[in-house]
Amino acid sequence: IRVIRPPNYAGPLMLGFLLAIIGGLVYLRRNNLDFLYNKNGWAFVALCFVLAMTSGQMWNHIRGPPYAHKNPHNGQVSYIHGSSQAQFVAETHIVILLNAAITLGMVLLHEAATSNMEIGKRRILCVAGLGLVGFFFSLMLSIFRAKYHGYPYSFLIS
Repeated sequence: IRVIRPPNYAGPLMLGFLLAIIGGLVYLRRNNLDFLYNKNGWAFVALCFVLAMTSGQMWNHIRGPPYAHKNPHNGQVSYIHGSSQAQFVAETHIVILLNAAITLGMVLLHEAATSNMEIGKRRILCVAGLGLVGFFFSLMLSIFRAKYHGYPYSFLIS
């Protein structure tokens, strides 16, 4: 028996929808296209793309792993896969949030170093940035250490 699957039109449909939204936005704002030259907007789009790609989202898209795993013996739910050869979708979400928090800490440190604010506000930004980077990078290292069991380094949390 020959099985013929119908074509999946979801990809071209979403691409057409995206192009229609972009075209409609450009058409509606045709007299004022300054938003295309907004550095912060393009930086945010690029940062979202980088965070999605470095978190393992493409691996999830290709392999199709489960969201999490429930242990049948004790009912405990695992969001981090114990092996370095696999991952769960929840693990990708956790990693993207940790990377975003580390990036926010770096941005706060940059603002504290380069802004013209008064010294008290700059110190608060600096301490907040250092706290974000230190704490969330420590969590990232602990996840990495849980996946790669021989990894010797840890920071705050082990």
